Amino acid sequence: MHKPENHGSDHEPEKIDASAGFEKSDVKITGILVFITALSIFVVVTAILCYGIGKVINARMNREDGPNNKWTKTVDIRQLGNLPNNPDLQNKVAELTQQFPTPRVQTDDGNQDVSDLHKREDILLDNYSWADAAHTRVRIPIERAMELIAQRGLPVAPAVQSAPLMTGENTPVIQAPLTSGFARTGFELEQEAAQAIQARRQESNK
Repeated sequence: MHKPENHGSDHEPEKIDASAGFEKSDVKITGILVFITALSIFVVVTAILCYGIGKVINARMNREDGPNNKWTKTVDIRQLGNLPNNPDLQNKVAELTQQFPTPRVQTDDGNQDVSDLHKREDILLDNYSWADAAHTRVRIPIERAMELIAQRGLPVAPAVQSAPLMTGENTPVIQAPLTSGFARTGFELEQEAAQAIQARRQESNK
């Protein structure tokens, strides 16, 4: 009979003495020190590069923009703190933007500007005001103007002689009024609806 061949190692496995209950050999910290040193060098080099790039960019911007004048002002945005969507932040942004001459960059999509424009138009349309600086002409409310036109009628323009219609042409027929010429935006309609709801709530609470 042939003795089975031992293809493994001729050495017996190393026996570990676990009687002490802990590892007796020390930890090799060479690899850890190399990693920490390399990481520290990388962080320092990156910080120096970022600082240098920032200096170059700021120098170029200052060279292109020029020194501050009466139209420009350096603002510390850190005073604004976080950027939550609240009225206080909007007021601070509005104060900053009011320091620049018009036309200014809009802080919203323009709905508020259109609403303010319509409010100014309503003031002119619904109240008496001077139409010129010399106080020789008066602007009257539109409701009063419509009453006067209904009483007196529109001035009659002189007849205009028109050429005879050519073959195949018809006299255009216009049905008046086409439009009132004024329409509220969706933003203003939402504001009016919110104000109406708030007014109803206040009345119900009384």
